Amino acid sequence: MKKSIITMMCVLLSLSLFAGDTGLVKGTILDIADGSPLIGANIFLRESGQGASTDMDGKYFIKDVSAGKYELVAQFIGYSTIVKNIEMKADSTLIVDIEMEIELVESQAITIIGERSLIMQKSTNSRIQSEAVQFLAMSPSSNFMQTPVSNTEEYSKIDETGFLEVTANPLSTFAADVDAASYANVRRFIMQGRYPYADAVRTEELVNYFSYDYEEPQSNDPLSINLEYSDCPWNDENQLIHIGLKGKSIPRDEEISSNLVFLLDVSGSMRKPDKLPLLKQAFKLLVKQLTQNDRVSIVVYAGAAGEVLPSTPGSEKKKILRAIDKLKAGGGTAGGAGIQMAYQIAKKNFIKGGNNRVIIATDGDFNVGISSSSELIRYIEDKRDDGIFLTVLGFGQGNYKDNRLQELADRGNGTHAYIDNIMEAKKVLVDELTGTLYTIAKDVKIQVEFNPAKVYSYRLLGYENRRLANEDFKDDKKDAGEVGAGHTVTALYEIVPVRPKDKTRVQELKYQETKIKRSAFNSSDVLTVRIRYKDPDDDHSLEISKVLKGKSVKLAKASNNFRFSAAVAQFAQILRDSEFKGEADLKTVKKLARGAKGGDQYGYRAEFIDLVDRCMLIEKRNSLKDGD
Repeated sequence: MKKSIITMMCVLLSLSLFAGDTGLVKGTILDIADGSPLIGANIFLRESGQGASTDMDGKYFIKDVSAGKYELVAQFIGYSTIVKNIEMKADSTLIVDIEMEIELVESQAITIIGERSLIMQKSTNSRIQSEAVQFLAMSPSSNFMQTPVSNTEEYSKIDETGFLEVTANPLSTFAADVDAASYANVRRFIMQGRYPYADAVRTEELVNYFSYDYEEPQSNDPLSINLEYSDCPWNDENQLIHIGLKGKSIPRDEEISSNLVFLLDVSGSMRKPDKLPLLKQAFKLLVKQLTQNDRVSIVVYAGAAGEVLPSTPGSEKKKILRAIDKLKAGGGTAGGAGIQMAYQIAKKNFIKGGNNRVIIATDGDFNVGISSSSELIRYIEDKRDDGIFLTVLGFGQGNYKDNRLQELADRGNGTHAYIDNIMEAKKVLVDELTGTLYTIAKDVKIQVEFNPAKVYSYRLLGYENRRLANEDFKDDKKDAGEVGAGHTVTALYEIVPVRPKDKTRVQELKYQETKIKRSAFNSSDVLTVRIRYKDPDDDHSLEISKVLKGKSVKLAKASNNFRFSAAVAQFAQILRDSEFKGEADLKTVKKLARGAKGGDQYGYRAEFIDLVDRCMLIEKRNSLKDGD
């Protein structure tokens, strides 16, 4: 009997020793107005820093929470922050459901201090002008000025190009662009209940945020060219030409090995939940996609730069994830030193014939060491010839340096994305992983030649900072855009067609005579699109082309690709308050987008329609205040 009691006590003691001393916090986060799930909301325990983001059903799970009392904080852009006091007991599950309410930012009384100061930054093509806007926020409930709120976000100045006559400007040349940072950044502003700065809206990046159903390349070429011609939704007298490129898709089992260097900003400015905590969650998603053929190094920078994880096989996920979990923010921002170290490590572990890439994640606020854009750009331009590509991921707000990150990506054979929530991280690093990591064509240039017998004048929508001189098209030394596997590139031209009175009209010059060839009048050609590109491991470009022939079709008969891209371009012009927006309005945008939503596998197009609705609410609120 005594022996059995002792045995029982030992068993109980053993159970107590091995019983779980942590618990699980889970729940659902909903919109209080309509009960819909909030996707990508951030929730964390203030004391421990543990956190998660909600999934497609608004659900979250925070595992391995030690027993104790915590403040549970829920945040979502555009909604009021919720804080709940909770007590976690060992070996238990605590369910905390949260309802959040929209909080429109009352920003009508924003005062610009003086004039916008233009910070001129010299570059090889003198195209960069950045705006550092500082504002003072007024209290919506009083006439007294609150404490000044410094906003040091910076954006490259965009000067829209007007219509160009074909007889004087028959060629239009620009670099392909698959960046989509502007769309996610614009979404952030709208979710906060206000319109973005005009220069934060890059039309081509809003259009290219969405993928389109283009034909796959049929030959050995890595790109296909897709052309379409229809009515212009915001100007009845004009027409719209849609040019779409599709990069060759790579099946997952055919993907080449990757040598990746994660260059992560852990400076003091990255402490906020939408910066380093979100960055860590994002890179964990990427790590889970890696294979044993991939290798990862991690470099961090704050007051100085350092390697925290040497090159490690992608199969050792626990080791890589532990290194990410240990990251903490603090100190200055030695971004230049970090970039130098990252490229050195990428070159040291270079995989011949593989995907060699530095992935930098930061708010762009470099302030230690090499910090000027011109120095960083020169360094990256020197290194891109080593066959190392660059992906730039932007995080955070308030001090976000969009202009700097955009330029680094453009000059470093790279792409630029902005991560504002975990769902955007999933889009970039999971859903579009092959396009993000695997370049199938570099220095991609597009040149369009218009038939002056059919087109009187034209205007390229967006691409203001990606335009090239016509002679750059065949210059293999001129850097251009990169296209990833499966990526699509879309460009739109608004054109003024030649009308009977214009048939014989030509540009009048003093010293030379401009004539249109007779064959142009007899041709059904509207334009010819030429594409030049290089294979990722080659320095000599190849050329493909396609001709757009015939008459335009009615907008109702145009493809979903055409109509949805036209809706997004129209939306961008409204946000920019473009002088060329014509009769553009949000109701037309919504109607056009809803009719062209198509399959919408990941729900991105539905989200766009929701953003249009939110802009309608903002305009309604503003009009009511103006009426008061």
